[in-house]
Amino acid sequence: MASARRGGIIMNSLFKEYREKLLMLTKVTCISLPLLGALLFAGCMTAGEHRAAVRDDTGSQLTVGTVQREIRVGMPGSEVARVLGSPNIVTTDENRREVWVYDKIATERVFSTTSGGVSALILGGASVGGGIVGGAGGPSYSSSAGASSTSQRTLTVIIKFDEQSRVRDFAYHTSRF
Repeated sequence: MASARRGGIIMNSLFKEYREKLLMLTKVTCISLPLLGALLFAGCMTAGEHRAAVRDDTGSQLTVGTVQREIRVGMPGSEVARVLGSPNIVTTDENRREVWVYDKIATERVFSTTSGGVSALILGGASVGGGIVGGAGGPSYSSSAGASSTSQRTLTVIIKFDEQSRVRDFAYHTSRF
């Protein structure tokens, strides 16, 4: 009877130790899996979100509409500079009158990629000696595809001034390819 009692105490002690290790493994798994999920989805952004993150809309936008709407013959040069900003080139014509040239080129590159896959995550754990040994692994399949596009826009604005530094003529040219 004493032997059976001692065997029961040993079994109870082993069961208690196994239960504690299993509880610890469950806690680690419950903390690790949500963290792993958060890390997997933390870097996911749509193409539109990427584009917005790199687009620089902080400066004034020189457009054909701005030139058509704002620039007028007789306008002083200071007002032109306020509306369009500083020109790229300032030169003079044959009569020593100023000519301002605004030359803008915009290149836009768009990349889009998609990828997907299926993975099997197999978790396992076993009590070995005084500790718990765990493992993970499994088969997986993935594929990806992508495309890119590049376009350019140009806008050239030429403003000619008279002897009093007022606009006497202006012209513009725009292209997109």
